[in-house]
Amino acid sequence: MPQIHNFSLSSLSLSHTLEMEGIEHKKLSINGVTMHVAEVGQGPIILFLHGFPECWYTWRHQMAFFASRGFRAVAPDLRGFADTTGAPTNDRSKFTTLHVVGDVVSLIDAVAAPPHEKVFVVGHDWGAVVAWAVCLYRPDKVKALVNMSVVFSRRNPKMKPVEMLRGVYGDDYYVCRFQEPGRIEEEFAQIGTKTVLKHFLTYRNPGPLYLPKEKPFSDAQISLPSWLSEEDVDYYASKYEVTGFTGALNYYRALDINWELTAAWSGAQINVSVKFIVGDLDLTYNAPGTKDYIHKGGFKRDVPLLKEVIVMEGVAHFIHQEKPAEVNAHILSFFNIFSSSLCSAL
Repeated sequence: MPQIHNFSLSSLSLSHTLEMEGIEHKKLSINGVTMHVAEVGQGPIILFLHGFPECWYTWRHQMAFFASRGFRAVAPDLRGFADTTGAPTNDRSKFTTLHVVGDVVSLIDAVAAPPHEKVFVVGHDWGAVVAWAVCLYRPDKVKALVNMSVVFSRRNPKMKPVEMLRGVYGDDYYVCRFQEPGRIEEEFAQIGTKTVLKHFLTYRNPGPLYLPKEKPFSDAQISLPSWLSEEDVDYYASKYEVTGFTGALNYYRALDINWELTAAWSGAQINVSVKFIVGDLDLTYNAPGTKDYIHKGGFKRDVPLLKEVIVMEGVAHFIHQEKPAEVNAHILSFFNIFSSSLCSAL
């Protein structure tokens, strides 16, 4: 059985404490890591999986909403992020999707009641990649999935992903710049954690993200959008100032290792019911070939139980933070279909 430790987040400001009242924080010893998990509510479990450069806190607008509507919202910090510890950040090979899915499956087993209960899953950015992998490796664990921003990526048996990205975008493309251990971390340290986070979190250019060597970001003043406060950025910064960025960047550094380890899933489909949501300004939606893949049959071929695709106009990458009310409504309408069918079957 996993070990569970309760703890409080005394560093939260009063307004954050009020906003997130009722959220319980635990640490679970599972799969070789000590995983921090935030949760609230009772009922069918919704597992929220965050991306980069975030942590569980990115789901703050979703957790209370779904807890108030009869769900149990569970949001972990993935390995290498924030308050989840134990994964060796000096070893990128410990950050493959097999490792992270192992963490997620162990978490599902720890929180599910009764045992072997399936859960709803919501993913965004790297959390979406992990969610696709959970559905690919262990579809028996998932009732239904709402994924945001990152479409399913069928494995290309002829080319490693970093080689492909470098060929399309060049060496300054952000994924390529993340590959050399320590290099981008040094540049981020010179810029400052909070400033780096502001640049990432406010990125709205639908084109590819480039981080030129020695000067990855411009010196332009950063204005925060209405959906992101200084307090929000402070919370993220408080975590990255402790952990650094290496654990999070290891997900990108393990891309080619994932490719090497997942040959057995070449051509495999996602056999879970899915709703996909993306903003039309998201750099992922505007990547070469993605719109055709989504709208001309490729996505449905690889995800045959794809029920709906929502493209939200005027919305960028951090869609669930930028438009929480709309995103919450989309998630709720989809999961209610399965909750109702489950209830009627009892």
